Amino acid sequence: MQNENLPTEELKKFGIINEDLSFSKKLNADDIQKFLQGYTIVADNDKNRATFQLTENNTKLKVIFLERDKSLSEILEKSKEKIQYSETKAQYNVHDNRHSAQLGFSKQAFVFDKETSAVKELDLIKNAPELTKIVTERKNPEEVNQYKLELEKLKSFLQDKIDLYPEIAKRITNDLNIVSREIESVNSITTDEKQISKGNDDDIQLNVNDKDMYEDANRMREGNEEQEEELRRSKGRGR
Repeated sequence: MQNENLPTEELKKFGIINEDLSFSKKLNADDIQKFLQGYTIVADNDKNRATFQLTENNTKLKVIFLERDKSLSEILEKSKEKIQYSETKAQYNVHDNRHSAQLGFSKQAFVFDKETSAVKELDLIKNAPELTKIVTERKNPEEVNQYKLELEKLKSFLQDKIDLYPEIAKRITNDLNIVSREIESVNSITTDEKQISKGNDDDIQLNVNDKDMYEDANRMREGNEEQEEELRRSKGRGR
């Protein structure tokens, strides 16, 4: 890893570093260290999102601009009532990475944590097991059904892309397998719950009854060579 050859002009252009080459005060020491190790900085502004990642021994800055299908402020507000889902699509990739431009899509869930009053953003593929656990533990039938619907829509989307982009079919297939596994997991859990519920119903009857491009840049997550489309108020994960 090389830090002396950082693409300073590009970093200054996007406000990641200042004119004196110091890093933006909106990035803490941990954020900076992770960024230099390959993590991705994610900045959100309403429906717009931008991701920044250092590549080629920190000599290049990979930048991708994306757009959400919903306003982030709207998502965060509604997440206080129930889990919210959003889709993000790539609009422009500065280095024109073909794979990113091809798929350029991700789906996220926003979960409000009452204990911390914070909203956690989880990717339906990268954070699949964690998200399934959260949804099922909340024991809200409406949220479970909505989660299953979102997984089914994502599965259909991925199936359509396999033939369109054969050069990344393996990666798409891996994502598809993850989604299919979570659908099976949710179905298994809900089936068990229905059986328990049915038994309980019988007993009752017998007994008679989640403007500044960098305002959110302190959230980071693991960079991905082909698809960087993620975060709100949480740190990223390592590669």
